[in-house]
Amino acid sequence: QVQLVESGGGLVQAGGSLRLSCTASGRTFSSYTMGWFRRPPGKEREFVAAISWGGGSTYIADSVKGRSTISRDNAKNTVLLQMNSLRPEDTAVYYCAADPRPWMSSTYYSQYGMDYWGKGTLVTVSS
Repeated sequence: QVQLVESGGGLVQAGGSLRLSCTASGRTFSSYTMGWFRRPPGKEREFVAAISWGGGSTYIADSVKGRSTISRDNAKNTVLLQMNSLRPEDTAVYYCAADPRPWMSSTYYSQYGMDYWGKGTLVTVSS
């Protein structure tokens, strides 16, 4: 099992940037697919991004593509989500997630999520 703690959320003006960080406990971090999801106010959870065990494969949702990147540092048990050119519609609680299964499709992660979740960090983008 893995415990996940997110940080880096906050209030930012439209057009600004934020970097979300997720730190995982446990010695097997490098064996997990890692991901970011978000839940906008009053809406369903959305898939944002995922990165494979070694970092060689990534998915970025169309809603943030071109504005966001996901990366990981297995030596530090950390996964990052860099978000640029933020928009008010990016306002949401962002959740870090981990999955022990082999690399799946983005459709799978969108539909089923992942096995382990952090408590989330709030990102608010003002217009």
